[in-house]
Amino acid sequence: MQKKSQSDWLLFLGVLLFLFGLLIGLVIPMMANPRMGLTAHLEGVMNGMFLVFLGLIWHRLVINDNWLSYTFWLTLYGSFSNFVAVTLAAITGAGKMMPIAGGKEGPTIVEGLISFLLISLALAMIFVCVVVLTGLYQNINRSDDKTTTNQ
Repeated sequence: MQKKSQSDWLLFLGVLLFLFGLLIGLVIPMMANPRMGLTAHLEGVMNGMFLVFLGLIWHRLVINDNWLSYTFWLTLYGSFSNFVAVTLAAITGAGKMMPIAGGKEGPTIVEGLISFLLISLALAMIFVCVVVLTGLYQNINRSDDKTTTNQ
């Protein structure tokens, strides 16, 4: 997948996730854990904006195609799994890994899934941020090199 196509998908999926965040906000009072429902709403909106933001700067990243592809897919995984994990916790009332949001211990299978998603998405998003920062830094260096050679 080319950089332009990835950028377009990030924009589209970002607005879609933003919409999911808005829609989940409408059903917060009906959830087993409304406080976690608010968290799901915020995660959907914020992760949607993050994807849109990345889509807008994607063309500025100077990274080889393999790293760009890994980063693209991990970005989508991290953003959507964050929303899914917190939404699942809100619906079931589980989520002992998120005590500040009012998560309580739920069924073992649900807790396992939520824990897996939270840990894996954290690692994915750290990777994404490091690669994006590296790509932006390489872009700055490339711009500085062009300016220096043109003077």
